[in-house]
Amino acid sequence: MSIHIQAKKGEIAETVLLPGDPKRAEWIAKTFLENPVCYNEIRGMLGFTGTYKGKKISVQATGMGIPSALIYATELLKFYGVKNLIRVGTAGSYQKVVKVNDIVIAMSASSNSGFNRSRFQFADFAPTANFDLLMKATKYARENNIGFHAGNVLTSDDFYEDDDVYKKWARYGVLCVEMETAGLYSVASKFGARAISVLTIADSLVTGEHLSSKDRETSFDGMIKIALNAH
Repeated sequence: MSIHIQAKKGEIAETVLLPGDPKRAEWIAKTFLENPVCYNEIRGMLGFTGTYKGKKISVQATGMGIPSALIYATELLKFYGVKNLIRVGTAGSYQKVVKVNDIVIAMSASSNSGFNRSRFQFADFAPTANFDLLMKATKYARENNIGFHAGNVLTSDDFYEDDDVYKKWARYGVLCVEMETAGLYSVASKFGARAISVLTIADSLVTGEHLSSKDRETSFDGMIKIALNAH
């Protein structure tokens, strides 16, 4: 059984939203789900299950970065029969047209992390979103007039990267940087599950703008609504 998630079988839904921040997980559950119940408190990584439009949905915090996120994603897939992993998190913009508070749907994820290199003997695996989830997410956003960008994102192991590093990725059309998507897409592929990342821009490396810590915890309605209607 899982050693990082204390839920019993049946307490976690087939669709799980994955924010990094435990406080954001609690905010999502209490704001958007009906009758949310906390099923996990181990290491402070809160997990909740409730219903949304009559459907059972879970929210599980994962912490920051690929190693932490993959602990929770792997245990959800391996021990709890989860079918859909939907990351909801923040990102830093690499493009002038991608502004603070904009939404990015990650079609694919480049990475500077080495987590896949040993698995594939230094060949390049291309982590991509599930097509059905991608189509449902973009369809919901368009029908509800929620603006978004869709494309390639960078999953980085380095939160405080050097100032000019982003410019190379930006020249190749990468929209933004975050820390989990490439790992999430890879582990979902391994287990035959579906995954997508819906991100809100919290910082811009182009302009230097950023959201406050409070805004990072308790905003992002558009992103959450897209995620909840994507599965």
